[in-house]
Amino acid sequence: MDIYHRTLIEVYRAQGKTHAQIAGLVGCSASTITREINKHRTAGGHYFARRAQVGADRLKRRPKMAKLEQNTHLRRVVVECLNKHFSPGQVVLHLRRHYLDREDMRVSHETIYQALYVQGRGSLREEIRREKALRTGRTTRIPRSRLTTGRTRSWVEGCHISTRPAEAADRAVPGHWEGDLVLGAKNQSAIITLVERASRFTLIRRLPADHLTGTVTAELVAMMSSLPQALRKSLTWDQGDELARHRDFTIATNMAVYFCDPHSPWQRGTNENTNGLIREFFPKGINFRTVFDADIHTAQDLLNIRPRATLDGMTPAEKLDQLITSALTT
Repeated sequence: MDIYHRTLIEVYRAQGKTHAQIAGLVGCSASTITREINKHRTAGGHYFARRAQVGADRLKRRPKMAKLEQNTHLRRVVVECLNKHFSPGQVVLHLRRHYLDREDMRVSHETIYQALYVQGRGSLREEIRREKALRTGRTTRIPRSRLTTGRTRSWVEGCHISTRPAEAADRAVPGHWEGDLVLGAKNQSAIITLVERASRFTLIRRLPADHLTGTVTAELVAMMSSLPQALRKSLTWDQGDELARHRDFTIATNMAVYFCDPHSPWQRGTNENTNGLIREFFPKGINFRTVFDADIHTAQDLLNIRPRATLDGMTPAEKLDQLITSALTT
């Protein structure tokens, strides 16, 4: 609002018009007029445009303390979430869910980004217990036009993703998983990553030695065996030969296996995204044989306690508990 609009307010108010009438003539809401008058009127209740403009200019020049500096409790919760590898958006979801009636515990993701990257000394970044304040983004992909056809893979026959039931595609029914290997330095070590499509719950396991089909199949059976049958419906994988013995896996777990099209990682989009997040904990070039299982479990737990917008603010762990409870009672 400038001096012109403030002058209109002064004139119309002197004519006895209501705030709603003034708002219609000035071109703003009635609440804006009410706030403007209440903020700048004199002790006697008068409103003067020039006086209001001087006051507004003075307030504009005054440096404002950031919300995360004013509210120490809010700042502490934000820092705790960021140290759990939450993104700023996930921090906002966490605050909305756990502080329902606390307006003072609200902050936008943009405010968090500003506190991390724009503010100078004493900024939020200095309180984060890791080298990178935010997790890394995903890498760009090779254009499809530059991809080659690839060799024939006999183990894929009869298990193409086009035959996967529709309930797996629309995430309406729990128990459908996506999986892949995340490879270490020189492709000599690896971990298995599994993501449940309905809950986004993640399982990670370090392969003890090689990542040949016998080893991978045995570890996958062990990972799935602890889950109730209602959460063991299917597994979608790429066409790598590490799952060439998938029929052994199906016999042991009663889970069907489906394979994506060549060079089509978006058909396992949830798992692809999760693998990008896992690289934050275990960057490229790492030797997984030197990683402790406890570190693997920590990364898995941190991924599963992040609130997700796709789950209406629930965490994957909470969503999976809900699904298991529902599965056991039906």
